[in-house]
Amino acid sequence: MTVTDTTPPASPDAGTVEIERTGQHHDIAVLTLRRERKLNALSTHLESVLLDALRSQEVRTSRAVVVTGVPRAFSAGADTGELREMTPETIAEYYRSSGAVYESFAALPQPTVAALSGYCLGGGLELALAADIRVADPDTVFGLPEVGIGILPSSGGVTRLVREVGPARTRDLVLRGRRFGAREAYAWGLIGEIAEGGSVREKAVEIAAELAGQPRLAVSVAKQVITAATDAPREAALLLEQLAYAALNRSG
Repeated sequence: MTVTDTTPPASPDAGTVEIERTGQHHDIAVLTLRRERKLNALSTHLESVLLDALRSQEVRTSRAVVVTGVPRAFSAGADTGELREMTPETIAEYYRSSGAVYESFAALPQPTVAALSGYCLGGGLELALAADIRVADPDTVFGLPEVGIGILPSSGGVTRLVREVGPARTRDLVLRGRRFGAREAYAWGLIGEIAEGGSVREKAVEIAAELAGQPRLAVSVAKQVITAATDAPREAALLLEQLAYAALNRSG
C-alpha cells in the first residue's frame, strides 16, 4: 500500500509513504519514506503523508512499527527552504498540523523501530529519536545542522537528544552541528545496534518481530512508564512502576 496526499496536488518530488505488513503473522507495519530525489527531505507534504500513514488501519492494527527510508537517506532533514517562508503564526499552525508527526510517532502505543541508512540529519534524526529502538547501517551519517543556518532543532531533537546522551554532548552536537557516524552513535547509546552488510531493514524487522511477540499490553504500558520515568522524580517513577505492575498483574 502507498499513502499519498493529493490535496493540494503533489509534484513528482512531493513524496509518498509505502506501508507493508510483514512478519510471520503479518503483524508488523513497515513504513518506507519515498522522496528519493530529495533524499527524503521532510517537507510538510511528506510529513502529512506520514501522519496519515501512522493513523492508517495497517498501522493501528499492527503489533510493532518499523520506519525506514532509502539506502541513500533515511532523511536528509526538514525542507528548510519551505519553513523559511513561514511566519510565527504559520509556524504555530505547522506544529499543530503536519509538524505533529514526530510526537504522533513517539506516542504510538506499540513499539517502534527506526531503520537508518545514508543521511540521517536534522528532522530525519529528530524522527529517528522519536522511535523506541534505532538500528543503523554502519555508513549512516548523523547530525543536527540547524544552528549553522540560523535555526535550531525544534521537533523534539534537543529535548530527546539531551535525555539520550546528556547535556554536554548535546551542546557539542547541536551548537557545532557536528556530523558523526554509526560507531559513535552506538558508543553513546543513541542507536542500539549496527547492522552489517546492508541488512538494516531486515535487522529492524527482526527486532520488530521480537517485540511483536511480547504480550501486547505489557509492552505498551512498559513503553509509557519508561517515557514518563525519564522526567519524573524518583519517588513518582517508582510509584508509577508499582501501579503499572499491579494493573498488568490483574489484566491477565
